[in-house]
Amino acid sequence: MSETPPTASTDATPAGPVDLAAPAGGRGGHGGADGARAAAPRAGRRRPRTRWRAAFFALAGLAIVGGAGWALLGNRVFVVRSVTVTGTHVLAPAQVIAAADVSLGTPLLTVDAGAVTRRVEAIPLVASATVTEDWPDHLVISVTERVPAMAVRMADGGYDLVDPTGVIVRWTKTRPAALPVLVTSVPGGALRGNPEVTAAAAVLAELQPWLARQVAEVTAAAVPAGPQEVTLNLRDGKTVQWGSVGNAAQKNRELSVLLPGHVRDVDVSAPGTVVTS
Repeated sequence: MSETPPTASTDATPAGPVDLAAPAGGRGGHGGADGARAAAPRAGRRRPRTRWRAAFFALAGLAIVGGAGWALLGNRVFVVRSVTVTGTHVLAPAQVIAAADVSLGTPLLTVDAGAVTRRVEAIPLVASATVTEDWPDHLVISVTERVPAMAVRMADGGYDLVDPTGVIVRWTKTRPAALPVLVTSVPGGALRGNPEVTAAAAVLAELQPWLARQVAEVTAAAVPAGPQEVTLNLRDGKTVQWGSVGNAAQKNRELSVLLPGHVRDVDVSAPGTVVTS
């Protein structure tokens, strides 16, 4: 009886055990460290690229800023080509433009609005001014002129018309029909900021329109240790002792009742205790 020879196996069995959990990059626990060392050169290669990218964007930003600066300062597009003046009634716009002293062709970005405003407000007839840059090539100057509140008779004849602060707006040879005359001994050069002018103008501003139209003359007198006392001489010959500034609503109400009567003098300086004669 013959024996069957053993069959040779085709599977190759490893010589030793294989650790399936070990990383491909190395053996056992050393694989992580080896991977980190391998990644380090790659990270180092990325840093120069990041720095170059940051430098590129910085240079691009500088180019944009430089281009904008050139467009505003060096370019002939954004320059003053015209100047408009608004709000003038007595003044000629040409006077305001001359005082503003802004040459055509000046870059709008270099226009000092504050300095231009101060130059325009130096005009005696100007109470205030506002300068606005209207891009791309226009400048607007808005003016508020001084408005006369009273007339002051001058020693050498004629009348100076002054605003509420005592600034002389203009001179006229004849007495103006629409303005009350401030009776004062203060010379024209000292009217600005004078307490008499200030008090008289403040009271005139408190009057109701129907009463303000009747005032022919106004005087203000200092009271010891007290405010200026104002007196109104009306066109029909009546006199109103207004007193100091304040309590305007009550004083106007009392005068609206009393003046239509046959009184010649009304004292409302102490509201609620009216004295008439």
